Amino acid sequence: MADTRYPRDLHGYGRNPPDPRWPGGARVAVQFVVNFEEGGENNILHGDRASEAFLSDVLGAQPWPGKRHANIESMFEYGSRAGFWRLWRIFTERQLPTTVFGVATALKRSPQIVAAMKEAGWDIASHSLKWVEHKDMSEAEERAEIADAIRVHTEATGQRPLGWYTGRSSINTVKLVMEAGGFLYSCDSYADDLPYWIKGPAGPHLIIPYTLDTNDMRFVNAQGFGGYGGFSPSASCRPPCLVSRPRCNAIRRLSPP
Repeated sequence: MADTRYPRDLHGYGRNPPDPRWPGGARVAVQFVVNFEEGGENNILHGDRASEAFLSDVLGAQPWPGKRHANIESMFEYGSRAGFWRLWRIFTERQLPTTVFGVATALKRSPQIVAAMKEAGWDIASHSLKWVEHKDMSEAEERAEIADAIRVHTEATGQRPLGWYTGRSSINTVKLVMEAGGFLYSCDSYADDLPYWIKGPAGPHLIIPYTLDTNDMRFVNAQGFGGYGGFSPSASCRPPCLVSRPRCNAIRRLSPP
């Protein structure tokens, strides 16, 4: 008889989530994530078929096959020229530990930014080789993409990544990341408030779920924020709301724009 077991876990921790025992008896753990993708997005300069269009400020943006899109390119350039440094100053002045989801080819093209990340002691996790969709890759193609991401990330930062988040993932991504080995955690899941373990080929693998409700993408989609006045109250209310809930020892991740 064919195996008919359902491949998804719809149950999680259920009605009695465990106590994660955060340091100092804290009720909530907040992780700040800076996504660094500038220079790793779709661009014919990078061998891609078309320009980038995903999560753009250009209303109704579409990929331009075989062409460069000057407006979108300059929007990404703003991130590496100005936006990153603004965030770097905010976090370093307050001595806030920060995680970077860094696209490997973007890191390679910005050595001064990598140096600043390392100077601050930030955890630089991999955000794949390029900021492109994985859903249309074959398993073999995605396996090679992950291997190249690890290699280029290591060359750019001097250390292999210990964390992974694709974002534009395929149904095979988590499996292939575990297969690649060497990672302490990955984040291609939105399934829980708490980290959880899954079975990997070399043993248990830690999933730290990501969140998009306090992510910068909410500024460019219809149900998102019209300005900072929407983002700030939404982000700042999350920890107090969680603390007020009995037995809700949750990790929350704020991914700043």
